[in-house]
Amino acid sequence: MIPALNIELPEDFGVQVHTTNNRGFTPEEIAERCAKKIVNVSDAAHPSIRDQARVFERQITKVIEFYLREAIKSDRTTVYNALTDAGHPSLAELIRRL
Repeated sequence: MIPALNIELPEDFGVQVHTTNNRGFTPEEIAERCAKKIVNVSDAAHPSIRDQARVFERQITKVIEFYLREAIKSDRTTVYNALTDAGHPSLAELIRRL
């Protein structure tokens, strides 16, 4: 028997839908969405706290973006090596150039 999960959602829990047109999301777009989940400050907060939180959000966005780009490069290396090992060096080279 699988135990039931007791998940408590915050009162302000909401669902958002993000879409693109004929492309995937960029690291910048994903990083911005991620940072907004990590850092949340009310517009009614004390101005100095609100401003500090917004500066932190911009900084954390850049850090997340950097590591997303690193993950993309690492994944492409993995795909390149898998294609090379499978005997498809020309296809592997196309992936490397992306």
